[in-house]
Amino acid sequence: MYKVLLVDDERVILDGISQVVDWSSAGTRLVGTARNGIEAFDQIRTVQPDIVISDISMPGLDGIGLVAKTYEQFPDIRFIMLSGYKDFDYACRAMQYGVKHYLLKPCNEQQIQEALAELLSERKEQHERETFVSRMKQDFRKMLPHVKEQFLRELVTNKTYGSRELEYYQQLFGLELGGREVRMLLLRLEEAHEPEHLFALQNIASDLLQGVLFSTTIEGQLLIVMENPADSAAPIRDIEMVRATFSKFYKLEVTAAVSEGDRVQHARRMYKETLHCMNHRFYTGKGSLITKEDIAPAEARENADFEMDEDKFCLLVKAGNVEEAAAEVERLFTIMAQQRYEITVTRSYVLQLYAAMIRICPQEERPLFTARMAELAEIGTLPALQAFVKDAVERLTFMYYRRNICRQSSTVEKMLLIIEENYANAELSLNGVASQMLYMNSDYLGKIFKKVTGETFSHYVNRFRIERAAEHIRGSGDVKVFELAEMFGFGGNAQYFSQVFKKWTGMTPSEYIKSHD
Repeated sequence: MYKVLLVDDERVILDGISQVVDWSSAGTRLVGTARNGIEAFDQIRTVQPDIVISDISMPGLDGIGLVAKTYEQFPDIRFIMLSGYKDFDYACRAMQYGVKHYLLKPCNEQQIQEALAELLSERKEQHERETFVSRMKQDFRKMLPHVKEQFLRELVTNKTYGSRELEYYQQLFGLELGGREVRMLLLRLEEAHEPEHLFALQNIASDLLQGVLFSTTIEGQLLIVMENPADSAAPIRDIEMVRATFSKFYKLEVTAAVSEGDRVQHARRMYKETLHCMNHRFYTGKGSLITKEDIAPAEARENADFEMDEDKFCLLVKAGNVEEAAAEVERLFTIMAQQRYEITVTRSYVLQLYAAMIRICPQEERPLFTARMAELAEIGTLPALQAFVKDAVERLTFMYYRRNICRQSSTVEKMLLIIEENYANAELSLNGVASQMLYMNSDYLGKIFKKVTGETFSHYVNRFRIERAAEHIRGSGDVKVFELAEMFGFGGNAQYFSQVFKKWTGMTPSEYIKSHD
């Protein structure tokens, strides 16, 4: 119920109104009475009634004075004024304090109850109106972030805002936009993620970045407009903190692209700059911070000299030279990373390199390498492309290495058989085996022979001859040195045979014969 205070300097009127009015049926409760304005104000401060019914003409502090004094401290209290005909013009002064209800003396309880009902109805309407306005303000505050997000999306995509529109949004958001220099930050979550991850990133950025004006999600990325401080390094430090904090809690990498500073009117250009920077994550890799400085100038790309010798590369692979083939891949990708060609150009170089591998791929492996080209097209960064190509090169080169080893081993086995069958022939030589028996290049045969056996052809032949000679000595006992030289491929040259024999056994043939008598 609403509380009512009754004020009149005439005891009869005060008691009469107090008793005859059915306060509860009017939705009120009489909480006190007063004989003058001073006494009434004391009670107003104590009980703070909702409604005061007061006479105008009172000693000390009259009704108008009471209204004025109450309005200063308790503007929500409403008054019903009691006045005679002669006081009515005077009572109109109370209208400046919002007093709308007057009753002429003498008045009955019905008039008072009607006045109370009318006043309470007004209070109810006012309360409903205030509640509605308050709810609208709350709804607006809830909606404002979404309005900001939509404003930013339109600002950087397809909406051109004039000065009047910007002024309207300045007032709406309570921000000064026109002359303020800002920077744009684009944040991208790498790998698969949930929608709440982007929301969490937005909150972390709002907490850690200085001077955030707007933020929104656009095309699966987070776009932030922030003030450009005098210390140009400060935003970079803050962005790194955002990335580190998010990665700490969610174990996801964040790639960031930052524009140069400019006014809000040039937001679309700055947004395009961040997109251009973000595209260069192809070169910098995931989880990096990219600025305009990280992008090579167009003239540098045009003047760059890039050489890719496919024939040389394929020879390295087919030769089974794993280390040199990997080094060539490293060289080519280093050049592409340094020069920062247009991404389509770089991709074409990578595909050209991979296509060369497919051409020299063994028939049985070609379907697998060809199928993986689709996987290659899906890779989004140069470091990942390099890792993919490096793995493919190592796989193919090692495949050739094993084939070459097998082929070389087979050739060396043939050479070993030739040595075993012809070691007694003093004319046995690498050149003779290459040209007359195997019909191959002697230098190549010499290299693969040493690669497989660990010895040169001549060393192996001499060792083989001495081992057979020593075996003969151990089996036959007394034998002439010149005979041994003749039997085991030294053409009867006993002196040379003795030198070679001592080199391999540590003894001369004569000493070796005596040791086995």
